[in-house]
Amino acid sequence: MKPFFETLRIQRWDDHRYYHQSRINQSLHFVSAVSFLVAYALLFVDPAMAAIVGWCVSMTTRQAGHFFFEPRGFDQVNGVSDEYKEEVKVGYNIRRKIVLLSVWVGLPLVLWLSPSLGGLIEPAAGFSGFVHDVGIAWLALGVAGLGFRVGQLWQRDGAVPALAWMTKILTDPVHDIVLYHKAPLALLRGELIDPMPHVRHR
Repeated sequence: MKPFFETLRIQRWDDHRYYHQSRINQSLHFVSAVSFLVAYALLFVDPAMAAIVGWCVSMTTRQAGHFFFEPRGFDQVNGVSDEYKEEVKVGYNIRRKIVLLSVWVGLPLVLWLSPSLGGLIEPAAGFSGFVHDVGIAWLALGVAGLGFRVGQLWQRDGAVPALAWMTKILTDPVHDIVLYHKAPLALLRGELIDPMPHVRHR
């Protein structure tokens, strides 16, 4: 198990130092993490609503932080280019995220135009049924997106990095709360970028 936990540690460390330097991004990740825990709890009572919360609150706040607030260009803290970070990204880099989010946005339209998905499901009855079907479709997308990337990593790098990344993704909400719970206070003090002295001295 030692290689697994070491790989998980490295993946978490790289994710933090490369992609979470903006205090706004960190704060949005804190909000995202809390709402993801709500979504996890909802999975046991209302899976469709869990997916709606997960995608519409957790994922939008999380990805808005990356797309709109995280610095791009040369990374002075780590001494690497943005192109390098995008190339070595273990999970979903910006290009992969755009594809995934495009599918997410498109799924409700597909269900609206074809409520039975070509005869695969029972057509929804009324708007609440449509919302339920959208939630289930988004839940399936989340599972498929996770499984697809795990499969890619398994084929490319082996089982340990793939399973470590899956574990990282599933436990990110708890880990992000630990890491970023002080970010909103730093943001209120006017600190837009985390100086990251713990990174610069490594």
